[in-house]
Amino acid sequence: MHNSDFSQAGFLTRFYLRRDWLKIVFWLIGLVGLMGAAAGKFDGLYGTKSAMNSIVTTLKTPAMVAMFGPFTANPPYNSALIFATEMMVFMGLFMAMMNIYFAVKSTRAEEDSGILELVRAHCVGKYAPLLAATIELLIINLITGVLETLSLIAANMTGADNTGSLIFGLGLAAVGFMFGGFTLLMAQLSDNSRGATMLSYLILALLFLVRMMTDVSNPDYTWWSPFGWIEKLSVYDENIWWPVFAMLGVAILTVGVAFYAYARRDVTAGLLATRPGRTRASALLAGPFTLIFRLERTSFIVWMIGMFVLGASYGSIFSTVGDIMKTNPMMAKLMGGSAVDAANQTVILNFAALLSIVFVVLSTVPAMQTVLKLNTDERKGWLEQIHAKSISRLHLYCSYVAVALITGTLGLLLGILGMYTAGQSVMDAPIPLDRFLRAFYGFLPAQLVTIGISALLMGVVPRIQAISWIVPIYGFISLYLGGLLDLPKWATHLTPYGWVNKVPLRAVQWNLTWELVLIAVVLFVLGFIFYKRRDMVEN
Repeated sequence: MHNSDFSQAGFLTRFYLRRDWLKIVFWLIGLVGLMGAAAGKFDGLYGTKSAMNSIVTTLKTPAMVAMFGPFTANPPYNSALIFATEMMVFMGLFMAMMNIYFAVKSTRAEEDSGILELVRAHCVGKYAPLLAATIELLIINLITGVLETLSLIAANMTGADNTGSLIFGLGLAAVGFMFGGFTLLMAQLSDNSRGATMLSYLILALLFLVRMMTDVSNPDYTWWSPFGWIEKLSVYDENIWWPVFAMLGVAILTVGVAFYAYARRDVTAGLLATRPGRTRASALLAGPFTLIFRLERTSFIVWMIGMFVLGASYGSIFSTVGDIMKTNPMMAKLMGGSAVDAANQTVILNFAALLSIVFVVLSTVPAMQTVLKLNTDERKGWLEQIHAKSISRLHLYCSYVAVALITGTLGLLLGILGMYTAGQSVMDAPIPLDRFLRAFYGFLPAQLVTIGISALLMGVVPRIQAISWIVPIYGFISLYLGGLLDLPKWATHLTPYGWVNKVPLRAVQWNLTWELVLIAVVLFVLGFIFYKRRDMVEN
């Protein structure tokens, strides 16, 4: 590599930052605001000794260990230790998601749109675009980490210290940049942005699952998952620095491999070449529905397998989650066998209710992506040949919506079935399938409403349709952490998921279910009306 290979990298970095500044600000407001708001509440939530002991006992249960990682701090406990345990893994997930988004946008998405070829046609070094994308990720993570540190210092939680706050913020920045490096490498392997995004999230899911399963079985093995390294920082306790440098080391190594791969491929090509299609198209591609489903086939298969595996991974620890005999053998002896089985099932179903929130939000993601692609594909000019034929807007709109509904519904069902199947194989007293299916019947209408909101915004405000992602993101945060943050009831009702009863622990509220279905139908109809009346999105 010569210096000329990196010429204009600084200019491109400034260009990327100026282009993405609004999106960066939105991510900063969301992540830093969430961190600061949560930190400001913890002294009020866990200010008493009884509240502290209660939450510590909860965090040490296998169910909470699977969610947030092990609680390893030694007494005396304080709000800062509780905060670090509850928020580190959770915030690490969002940092990884932010980096996946910006890494794909600045690399593979630029090639898909043809912009990179125009840039490379000027006096720009061969490696300058990738270097600019890397520097942009580094700047975004550094700013986010510093602001998160300042928000923690400003919150002034009991037991917090400046060193711990700095490790917390920089640790999240390091894990984010590490996943940014993974995504830069995936962008070299795949030949399209959709594939790069899928591969990146697949890595994130695998590393998260390894972290979860090792945390429950033996936390010493969590070192096998780089995502689990953020747990080893021991924030506000021992304040260990070296995992930060380990994550940065992996990030630098991965970025180096990405540059090596970048040098050995052509523009718009990927090292993993797409398999050529058939010489003659199948008769099943005669209509827009089958065409869209064919284009989404790979993504659909990956999501379905991923949802089932995720459910099975959580279900595989049901025997540990619901084993009261291990946590309190004296109480189990006093209760008797049948009472113990009933108590175990209650614990497992309560855990399954929390997991169902994860399943419904995750299964909503590919469904919303499919709906929003109607405008994206139109803007890229991919639908021009379809519009040139005698295919109505209603037919096209319904085709995208139908694929989205099939994807979301089946994804949610497979997540729950995976959880049930694996749980049955490890539980001494199995729980009937129809009990787990309460989660499917209860959450499916809420999912339909969420997809309907995205369809409505797609028709009304196509250029800012991405704001519809606020609904599932807020739903996940408010329900996943709502109990721990003591959010009021009205706050959870701001999302469709918040109206659902605590299924499968409790029964399905069928009257509410049909009301949500009706609301979803109205949203889809309104979405089509606005889509039909507006002009086509300009290419």
